[in-house]
Amino acid sequence: MNILLFGPPGAGKGTQSAFLVERHGMKHISTGDLFRVAIKNNTPLGQEAKNYMDKGKLVPDSVTINMVAEVLQSLKGASFVLDGFPRNVAQGEALEALLDRVNLNLDKAIFIEVPINELTERLSGRRVCRNCGAVYHIATKPLKNGKNCDSCGGTDIYQRDDDKPESIVTRLNVYADFTKPLKEYYRKKNKLVEVDGREDVEKVFSRLERSLES
Repeated sequence: MNILLFGPPGAGKGTQSAFLVERHGMKHISTGDLFRVAIKNNTPLGQEAKNYMDKGKLVPDSVTINMVAEVLQSLKGASFVLDGFPRNVAQGEALEALLDRVNLNLDKAIFIEVPINELTERLSGRRVCRNCGAVYHIATKPLKNGKNCDSCGGTDIYQRDDDKPESIVTRLNVYADFTKPLKEYYRKKNKLVEVDGREDVEKVFSRLERSLES
């Protein structure tokens, strides 16, 4: 089964994607990860993306689509979970055209719903390891020893600028304007499934699994 996970910033898409990879052997396709790897490896698409990012500009949809296309064409029959793309209806239409081109289908678009007040708390408490990208939360997933990254031992644990309170409202407003219409886009295609993203991540994953079985 091939699925898309989407929802507002802080809804837990990355965590739930990791569960799907670990427990169902799905391929995780995160555009954020694709950008980081492509830039680190200095690939042609990575260079192109970096040129835009260095200028503070959004990476064009065409570049993002080409990166996703490279991954989809290498799956060799493995199921996938898309995380972070598409972000708007135009990207959803571009993704549909791409999937048709490579003879793949998107079976379900799963929307993770979380109230705004909880999203704000999640985002403002998030911390990231600058070395390996591992994500923590000061309340729900703190560092085990309070200092070093549990994954790589790194000590540079920081708060992203866009997770600071003054940025969170802007992020949520941008999400509402551009990404939320995807719900209606996939609802009309009878692919939309809504999952309650509140409470413990294991409970959320149980709901997600039930939605895949229905």
